[in-house]
Amino acid sequence: MKLLKFSIGTIFILFVTVVLSFIAALFTMMEPISMGRPILWTIWYMGALLIVCMGLYDFSSLSNGRVRRILGWGALMGVVIFASVKGYYVYLDHLKIEERGVELTDYQPFTNSPELAKLDSETSIELEGKFPKLDGATALYPVYASFVEALYPDLVEYNPYNVQTSTVVSTTTPEAYNRLLNGQTDIIFVAGPSKRQLQLAEQKEVSLHMTPIGREAFVFFVHEDNPIDSLTMEQVRGIYAGDIRSWDEVGGKSEEIRAFQRPEDSGSQTALQKMMGERKLMEAPVEDVPEGMGGIIQQTSAYQNHKNAIGFSFRYYATEMVSDHKIKLLRIEGIEPTVESIQDGSYPLSSEFYAVTTEENAKQYATFLEWMTEEDGQTLVAKTGYVRLR
Repeated sequence: MKLLKFSIGTIFILFVTVVLSFIAALFTMMEPISMGRPILWTIWYMGALLIVCMGLYDFSSLSNGRVRRILGWGALMGVVIFASVKGYYVYLDHLKIEERGVELTDYQPFTNSPELAKLDSETSIELEGKFPKLDGATALYPVYASFVEALYPDLVEYNPYNVQTSTVVSTTTPEAYNRLLNGQTDIIFVAGPSKRQLQLAEQKEVSLHMTPIGREAFVFFVHEDNPIDSLTMEQVRGIYAGDIRSWDEVGGKSEEIRAFQRPEDSGSQTALQKMMGERKLMEAPVEDVPEGMGGIIQQTSAYQNHKNAIGFSFRYYATEMVSDHKIKLLRIEGIEPTVESIQDGSYPLSSEFYAVTTEENAKQYATFLEWMTEEDGQTLVAKTGYVRLR
């Protein structure tokens, strides 16, 4: 009889635990790590504690008072576990550098933003006819937002996040390419296309017209306390191929290297793939993240600034748009990514970034594209924090 009672009680507790987990996952799906995990772990811990105490009550010689004390101390331990897990994931979240780690409205045109680069006098041209729709990478938004303030009319709101009504937005590199190829925007400001993006353009029979408008450096960074200051190109390739797995192999401490990557088709991930050449890129770090109704998926981890981590981005984003994280840029082949080394090409991972449009649109917006490469456009590129073409 006791066994039947215990079995029914266990099934009931497990049922309640699953229902509570479902509800918790539903209400914490926007914060699955910092909120979802601590709550789910605590729910299952308390469920297991109740089953254990029920078993002690039915099958052990302990008095009811002792079983209640065990339950009380166990509940207190649950609170400690919740606080510990919550604190740990809050710490991890603090380390994370998100792709949209900035508020783009700080650079929105015609808002008297002190962050936005401006010309000292009226520009030399005036655009006529239809003003092109603009989109692009997060880190390049400050550049083309400054173009908008210099040339566009101050008649509407240019909200960078509102793709429904704004003609000037920032949806990140992969989405900007998709929108250009689907005819949803006219000019995008991005790094060069990935192989997949070129294949997609060919499938849609769209010819891309790429106008270089500035130079940028692809940079690697580590925690500021990491003793490594410089890596060779071969060492970086070795790390991202998975051949070099510990920092002591490149002169650092005996710690495993956590080499983070970015989402496929993002500008920085494409730059990494091009840098690797024929070397096969290892799989990115993954972590189990509760999703939606309590399911589990595997995701590429966003960069977290652990002391054994290495990540990458473009110089402007890492130094200008994300300034509250304790990272340091590595020298590559002993050369720092400075304005001078980027402009003269001595920094090994220097490259151009582009205003990309279709061949048809390139003719329609030729005046605007040419202006970007001339004095006024290049002045705004430099004032924003990027490197001029020449």
